[in-house]
Amino acid sequence: MSEPVPLLAPADGLPDVIRTGAALRSVAESFAAGDGPVAVDAERASGFRYSSRAYLVQLRRAGAGSALIDPIPVADQFGPLAAALDGPEWVLHAASQDLACLAELGLRPARLFDTELAGRLAGLPRVGLGPMVEQLLGLRLEKGHGAADWSTRPLPEDWLVYAALDVEVLIELRNLLDDMLTEQGKREWASQEFEAVRTAPPPPPRIDPWRRTSGIHRVRKPRQLAAVRELWLARDSLATQRDIAPGRVLPDSAIVEASVTAPSSAAELSGLPVFRGRAQRRLSAYWWTALRKAAELPNAELPPATLQSDGPPPVNRWGDRDPEAAARLSAARASIAELSEHHTVPVENLLQPDLLRRLCWQPPEGPVEDALRAGGARQWQIDLLAEPLTAALLARP
Repeated sequence: MSEPVPLLAPADGLPDVIRTGAALRSVAESFAAGDGPVAVDAERASGFRYSSRAYLVQLRRAGAGSALIDPIPVADQFGPLAAALDGPEWVLHAASQDLACLAELGLRPARLFDTELAGRLAGLPRVGLGPMVEQLLGLRLEKGHGAADWSTRPLPEDWLVYAALDVEVLIELRNLLDDMLTEQGKREWASQEFEAVRTAPPPPPRIDPWRRTSGIHRVRKPRQLAAVRELWLARDSLATQRDIAPGRVLPDSAIVEASVTAPSSAAELSGLPVFRGRAQRRLSAYWWTALRKAAELPNAELPPATLQSDGPPPVNRWGDRDPEAAARLSAARASIAELSEHHTVPVENLLQPDLLRRLCWQPPEGPVEDALRAGGARQWQIDLLAEPLTAALLARP
């Protein structure tokens, strides 16, 4: 197999970044007159900013070329572009990552093709954009800026080249994947998956998101958990105000350290790692106030050690708590693994693991088909899984 050809520069040259309403209207006119699908991508500043807004939007369409749009100065002027893009199929890679920030700008697809999801359904071993472009197109994308701070202004030229190239390959990649899915008899499966991504509601707010603090397993006592919660909430408030990623305001490790150590004064807090730094010393009174709030809470208001869940217990406890449920899960997993291998589709794309666990822990009283549908399974998944799952749910130890 020949070496992939490095893709170093946009075929039509690097377009100017759109920063004015007049230029954005001109782009809208060009894309409305273009042909075929529209390649779409967006760059955020995850890890640098609190918000998940887009800091660059990239588009490409036959007959219109490529466009790079800085949405910050024109965030309220996307109406004409939204109208121009309402109808053509959008092609994105890992669409669920970008649809929310595009929707904030009023940009919503009427139809969708997700190249990452298509690659999964087609059975490709690696579904990152770079590996797929190498395998299917014989081209090498120069990576390295995906995790950059895209809120930087002005954006460096090599970042813009990277962004423009990402959309330049999407349409050709889409067409090859479409042919593969059709040949494998999976095109309708893909259509249902794409529509599920396109119409997915926003995720519900997390319950007690502070419990996801890295290293919280070190925190054993309710009073210490309260300290984690109050420091987390104080950090979240400050991060929101400043639009800075929470970990850059105060790392999780510092929250856990302060909660476990339980300093007796602001001065003692300032002696802990991270808190002794110049930036944190300026905020010592702020962090100390959060710790004092936790220390003064009545016992009745302290958080429980674990959060009650409406789902089944961890799988490693099923054998002791309910051997029949464990047998059902084992049989169901074996059936799904067999289907996964037969159709070369990853297990997690055949059925959401959480839905499988719920079905096996508490089997439905009615048809499995209805339970799958109520749990969000698509029709192609129901057609494949209803019969083997019905049999699996009858398994005994």
